[in-house]
Amino acid sequence: MIDLKSVVVLLFVLSTVFCLAQGEPVVEGDGRYKEDQFYIGVTYNLLGKQPTDLKQSGFSTGFHLGFIKDMPINKARNKAIGLGLGISANSFNQNLLVFEDDAGTINYSIEGADTFTKNKFSSHFIEVPLEFRWRTSTATSYEFWRIYGGFKFSYMLANTTKYIGDLGTFKYNDVSDFNKVQYGLTLSAGYNLWNLYVYYALNPVFSNDAQLNGENIDIHAIKVGLMFYIL
Repeated sequence: MIDLKSVVVLLFVLSTVFCLAQGEPVVEGDGRYKEDQFYIGVTYNLLGKQPTDLKQSGFSTGFHLGFIKDMPINKARNKAIGLGLGISANSFNQNLLVFEDDAGTINYSIEGADTFTKNKFSSHFIEVPLEFRWRTSTATSYEFWRIYGGFKFSYMLANTTKYIGDLGTFKYNDVSDFNKVQYGLTLSAGYNLWNLYVYYALNPVFSNDAQLNGENIDIHAIKVGLMFYIL
């Protein structure tokens, strides 16, 4: 499980990158401005391609934090490529039980909603977003419309599954069946600080080793929420 020390170290790295990326200050109206930005996001996490009887319960959340380097590609500088580095923490509350038997084999089953009080899996990622950015900004305007679409590559630092219910209490760290590498499409659009955000995973949460009733568990992550960009 990722600890606070790891988060602090990564935030220090992000802050250092931010400071180094600022370079020579931009004089008002000189046409060299960039939108180098920190981003903070909160999402409601969904599972797509759910097998029969798998249902989500409670509120599944995601928290996202990072920095994106802005690289304008036109003279007006309202179009750019953004490349970033960030971290995220995600949880999914649902009724898919992850259970390790005496032989150390991970098994999966669908449990009734009335048989447990908690059943979730959570994960922490280091992420690299790549965006094509369009906005109505200028060198003197800090409030503008934006549409940023792109791709996000994620590497799992840690995962945890936890169950509390009629079968007892189970908690497993770093279950090997989770896909360490995950990636998907992103879109954020809005005005000033407030931006709607959507992420759609292109590969499944679990590897082919994770099977339910002899079939692959082909669930995909979908995240919908708000993204805040800060200069």
